[in-house]
Amino acid sequence: YVKHSGSSAKPRSTSAKARDVVATSNATMTTSWDKVYWLSVDYLRVAKSAVICGSYFTSVMYVEHWCEEHYKSLTLGSPDFSHLETLPRHIEILVSAVTQINEPDSLYGIIQSHKLSSQIVTLEHEGNWSKALEYYELQVRSDVMLQMDGNSGALSPHGLPSVHLSPSTSENEMMQRKPYKGLMRSLQQVGCMHVLDMYCKGLTSWKGQFQHDPEFTKLQYEAAWRTGNWDFSLPYLGANFPSGQNIKSGHFHENLHSCLTALREGDSEEFYRKLKHSKQELVLSVACASEESTEYIYSAIVKLQILCHLGVAWDIRWKSSGESINIYPEKQKIVSEPVIPTVGQLSWLNTEWSSILKRTQLHMNLLEPFMAFRRVLLQILSCKDFTMQHLLESASTLRKGFRLSQAAAALHELKFLYTGPGDQCSTVYWLGRLEEAKLLRAQGQHEMAINLAKYISENYESNEEAPDVYRLVGKWLAESRSSNSRIILENYLKPAVSFSEDQRTTDKKSIERQCQTHFHLAHYADALFKSYEERLASNEWQAAMRLRKHKTIELEALIKRLKSSTKGEKTDYSIKIQELQKQLAMDREEAQKLLDDRDNFLGLALEGYKRCLVIGDKYDVFRLVSLWFSLSSRQNVIKNMVDTIDEVQSYKFIPLVYQIASRMGSTKDALGLHNFQFALVSLVKKMAIDHPYHTIFQ
Repeated sequence: YVKHSGSSAKPRSTSAKARDVVATSNATMTTSWDKVYWLSVDYLRVAKSAVICGSYFTSVMYVEHWCEEHYKSLTLGSPDFSHLETLPRHIEILVSAVTQINEPDSLYGIIQSHKLSSQIVTLEHEGNWSKALEYYELQVRSDVMLQMDGNSGALSPHGLPSVHLSPSTSENEMMQRKPYKGLMRSLQQVGCMHVLDMYCKGLTSWKGQFQHDPEFTKLQYEAAWRTGNWDFSLPYLGANFPSGQNIKSGHFHENLHSCLTALREGDSEEFYRKLKHSKQELVLSVACASEESTEYIYSAIVKLQILCHLGVAWDIRWKSSGESINIYPEKQKIVSEPVIPTVGQLSWLNTEWSSILKRTQLHMNLLEPFMAFRRVLLQILSCKDFTMQHLLESASTLRKGFRLSQAAAALHELKFLYTGPGDQCSTVYWLGRLEEAKLLRAQGQHEMAINLAKYISENYESNEEAPDVYRLVGKWLAESRSSNSRIILENYLKPAVSFSEDQRTTDKKSIERQCQTHFHLAHYADALFKSYEERLASNEWQAAMRLRKHKTIELEALIKRLKSSTKGEKTDYSIKIQELQKQLAMDREEAQKLLDDRDNFLGLALEGYKRCLVIGDKYDVFRLVSLWFSLSSRQNVIKNMVDTIDEVQSYKFIPLVYQIASRMGSTKDALGLHNFQFALVSLVKKMAIDHPYHTIFQ
């Protein structure tokens, strides 16, 4: 048995070795393949298919393979400066993929030309919709001119190609429509809603034009609910909507328009039907969406949050009892008249909105639609005060997100709501005027912004907002250098600090405001101190010192001559001596004033930086320590250093523990009790006691 077993093992071992040899030879053969994969395929066609399927990273990979094969290296090739307006195929595919994976900065590395289409992509990415509107206009005019030159068909009086677009729209026809829809999107983003409404009517007035285009329908419904056009309706074209990766949740804006209309009129059956259908459509689209399409998934999540708020709003507006808000409401018996909500009823919506505003971090493509929805929702709920507060908050957020035209539209709407005589004395009104000044500043109208802020500071009597107003005026005057430094300090920055310190509140907003006012005063005083230091070290100042020394020597010589001179000469010498004494007195006074101002600015800067660190931990500890190190021989600096070490928590100096410890020397060589080395050792000792690991480790 054993013998038989041993004899049978030999052929099995031989066959295994044979298989290993074949596998090794096959692996060797694959290294000599011309292509990355075994099948010979068109990489760009596969990459485009991957974009359609939602596999965006796969698409980028295949474009890279195509570039390596076509250009013999991983490069996009030379920039295309031909007269053709279309992008090269591989660039077009890369752009379509990159814009879907939440990696927009890659566009700058991909787009290498100044063609209209590439510039439009860049402008939309940057949020420069006004410029994008101009470029879309150029695209539309170019298309019209091409059709006129090619005699491809008659043109309508509106300059649109009068071709009948069937439900089975070809890719070329879709490309022809793209500039028109781009114009619509740009008008919406710029805030020209009236022009957009007229433009949509012009496009739809020609039978067959854009009739079966789902994106055009979506844009129309979105414009309708944004402007409160509740009578707007189109024939239902659900059967004509393509089902695929490119058209996702295509009925969202139509359903949202229907839900808002039903919320306004109290049609519960229509409301719940559309709300349920829209939620199902969104969840299904997210479930079927590619995991690589983060841009779309984020957008879908925001839309689901919009629908959630819509359900809560129905509970608030049409429920007869004061029951707790149910986030997922069921059909219930409603009252005949809508209820105007109270502050308590809107608390959940306000809390959720604040959370969304914080989490989106000025990602305006996600935040702006929710902002517009909330404005319309509050208007339907008849909450005038909350609507004004939301418009003010929206204007500030849009300005920070560089959507200046939309911010201006929000402020214009806010002004329109101030109808009563008492409204113009309210806090929200003046905060709106202050936001208007900030917007003017962001738009480059600096002088107008400063004048408006001055007007607010003179007419708005509120201790709560006064620090912010005075701080802004002082900051803007300092940045534009349009006023005397003493006026800026005495009339604006110092009063801003005084107003902020008079407020005894300890909430987070007040503390941040105090930090801001102290920081801007310290920063401006620091800038003045540096300018005075530069002036004292300048060649002109040194020449003036030499001239003053020469005048002093000349004066001493004249006084000696006066004693031994005759009566007639004494009169001349006396006149010259008086002139020189007067000049020297003026020079000494100017020099002393300059030194005093320099020391005062330094004191203001040190005290302001110290107060920033005492109150909060957000501002410039680095500049404060830098002043300590560079001016360590001055007693006023050492005194500020000792006071700061006593008052400021030691953990705020931990980021600079290495630099602080490296400046330590022998305390025996230092003169006096309160010297730089004494203060430095005190700081290191305090950090070592409070934070031994971080300090000793360094």
